[in-house]
Amino acid sequence: MSKSKFFTGQPIFSQVLSFLPKASVDRIASEHEADRYCRHFTTYNHLISILYAVFNKCNSIRELASGMLAWEHRINHLGITSFPRRSTLSDANSRRSEQVFGEIYEFLYSRHRHFLPDSRKKKSSKLFIADSTTISLFQEIMRNAGRNPANGKRKGGVKVHTLIQSDEDVPCMLRFTSAASHDSPFLSQIKLPEGSIIVFDKGYNDYTQFQRFSDEKVTWVTRKRKGAVYRITEQRHLTDAQRSQGIRKDRLIILGHRHHDNHPFVKARLIDFIDLESGKRFQFITNNTRLAASTIASLYKKRWQIEILFKRFKQNYPLKYFLGDSENAVKIQIWCSLIADLLIKIIKSIAAKRWSFSNLTSLIRIHLMTYIDLFSFLKNPEKALQLSSDNKRSPGLLFDT
Repeated sequence: MSKSKFFTGQPIFSQVLSFLPKASVDRIASEHEADRYCRHFTTYNHLISILYAVFNKCNSIRELASGMLAWEHRINHLGITSFPRRSTLSDANSRRSEQVFGEIYEFLYSRHRHFLPDSRKKKSSKLFIADSTTISLFQEIMRNAGRNPANGKRKGGVKVHTLIQSDEDVPCMLRFTSAASHDSPFLSQIKLPEGSIIVFDKGYNDYTQFQRFSDEKVTWVTRKRKGAVYRITEQRHLTDAQRSQGIRKDRLIILGHRHHDNHPFVKARLIDFIDLESGKRFQFITNNTRLAASTIASLYKKRWQIEILFKRFKQNYPLKYFLGDSENAVKIQIWCSLIADLLIKIIKSIAAKRWSFSNLTSLIRIHLMTYIDLFSFLKNPEKALQLSSDNKRSPGLLFDT
């Protein structure tokens, strides 16, 4: 009986995790002393367990624990020394710091980021996009925004502040706060190289950070908030070509007011733009006076890319139900979902066949414990599964035994 070239000695789950070296996880855990007082359930075991739950969309610790125990014979060669009980997982989610998992994500991102850029977006390599998304929680673990509901049962929420590089389409920086927190403090934590461009919406209204970006020679683009105080210093002439592109006004302004002495005055540029297709009007402000006004408008339009990332993240990973009722447990699950997302992006970029992200995620989830070569399988799933099945069937037998 010939051996199938599609057969592999490891299930797909193990092959996905091959991009996440155990030695590096152990090193990061040692630096944070995350395995102190832990005899069996180490950081690596914890990470693999939560990743299993993420890929399988487990909605409870019971599903996770029973599922891993059922597949023990297929994943014990991953180096897992202890399959978790529910109480062990609960204790680890409460006790082990989420910062360890955040550093594992950052390590994985820096190690494999060369797989991420799309050749079609190389011109946008200096473009960064900042925004936040809110994930609702089942109880008030972190304070949510808005009024108290009529039934008195207030739910919590975590806000994920995110920075992405346009050509990579994965977060390069993340911070967590309660959903009730304002967005603007996130800008103070962003440090970008000279010549970069950052785009964010009008919720990030911090003139001090606007001036800092200008001093660091970083171009920023955002929308003008209603009621913003400014003074016009120059009215720029518009050509017929610019008007045909939707530009209505192009002015140099000074943002700020004299309510108190510490408030900065920021030199900026105000562009009035109308979308010729929808008829909607927008006002953009930026510190860049050299780029064409239409270019500024197109840069802000690219901000929608981060909204697509948030949609992909929420649709493909279990973020409606969490495996713990503490703030630390919620953050750990979000970090592990981000790690899973990054692993899928790496596989998607290497695969010979072009897959949609949702189809690829579903296919890997369904065949997570199938013994078959991952990239041969992704090249032609039906053919790979048929050849694998034919080679397992003994000659002369009508049915598999």
